[in-house]
Parts: sequence; C-alpha cells; structure tokens
Amino acid sequence: MEDAKALTTAFTGATAAFILPPSEFDPELGFPEAKAVISAVSEAIDAARPSRVVCLSTVGAQAEQSNLLTQRTLMEQALASASVPVTFLRPAWFMENSLWDIAPAKETGVLSAYLQPLDKAFPMVATADIGLVAAALLQQTWTGNRVVELEGPARVSQNDIAAMLTQLLGRPVQAHAVPRETWGAVFKSQGMRDPIPRIQMLDGFNEGWISFEGGNAKHILGTVGMVDVLKKLIADAV
Repeated sequence: MEDAKALTTAFTGATAAFILPPSEFDPELGFPEAKAVISAVSEAIDAARPSRVVCLSTVGAQAEQSNLLTQRTLMEQALASASVPVTFLRPAWFMENSLWDIAPAKETGVLSAYLQPLDKAFPMVATADIGLVAAALLQQTWTGNRVVELEGPARVSQNDIAAMLTQLLGRPVQAHAVPRETWGAVFKSQGMRDPIPRIQMLDGFNEGWISFEGGNAKHILGTVGMVDVLKKLIADAV
C-alpha cells in the first residue's frame, strides 16, 4: 500500500477500485505510516484514473480533534481532490471488536468496557454488512465525492452485549466500566508504545464527538445483528 508504482499498475484499466487502508493501532506521532499509504494511493489514482473509487473510512472522520481515527480523516482530505469520483464509506464501530471480550466473559463473567456509560447505545456494524455495502457501491455510478454512513440494524450498549453473552454462553456476564485513569497503563501493558491516540478515540465515542456527520451523507442500515456476530465469534473461538 506504500508502493505507488504497483498500485498504479493495479488500478490501470479498472472500472472501480476499493481502497482498504491498513489499520495502524499504535502509530508514530503525526501518523507517518498512514501518510505514506495516502501519498501512494493518491498518486496511483491520479495516474491510473479508474472510473470511480470507494474508500473505507470511518464514523467520525469529520472530527477535528486528533485521535486514532484521524488516519482516515487524512485519507479523506487527500482523496477529496482526486481526479475521479470517490465515495467515502464510513462504518460505525465494528461489532467484531467484541472478539476480545469472549474469552474473559467465558472465564470470569466480566466484560471490561471502554465504551461508556454502560447503558449508552452506540452504533455498531458487522464486517459482513461493510463488505456487502462496499460491493454494491462499487457497482454504482456517481459524480464528485459523496459520503455513505453505515451502521447495523439496532444500536447496542455494553450492558446489551453482556446480556447477549449471558444468554449465548449460558453463564452470567456483567459489563464493568474500566476506569479511564487506568487506560494508559492497561494499553501499555498490552504492548502499545503510545496509548494517547487510542484513548482520544475512546473519548470521542464516549463524549459524542466521534459520531455520524449526517447532513448530505447517505445513511444505510445493515441487516446483521449483534447477536449473530457474537454467535459466530463464540463458535470460532471454540
């Protein structure tokens, strides 16, 4: 994704291109990893000029405050002036992030929650819905740039997820809010060099400044619910 020449070769003659930026969960200061990808992708699109582009972005890409998702903000800003029509697909929080909750819920009956308060329902989406919507968008035609927002059929809270896990695992599971003052130490213990961007992202969700933009953006509801995703995650973990 940092090789503009290879990307140009891949995009040449393409009717449509889907940009899936690699995730960098522990970026260096200033997001140099993302900027290298953005530079290569932008150069390749302008050189190859595929008929249209769909780029996977994120909910909250319009936020001005710096956070882990700023990597997607920078991508949108760069591709906004691309020489071809671009759709920015902004999905909600991935339901599959709950993968990390399955083992602790089984073993201890505790869901350690960073999305807070526990009863706040957040928009979330299954990756299967993201794939289906992205494929549909690639087959459409449009002019200029557009934003498409995507979330699942119903918003869910951490308490909701704990209740679902209780039912699916056959044991009581309770959501516990992880105190914010401990986040930095917890993330560093997990191997992160700089937990600040991740903390800022979580603050954005919890405080509401990472959210859907609305306005002229098209808003789509997926069909895959949280229970279905949890069932698959539990089955895959066996």
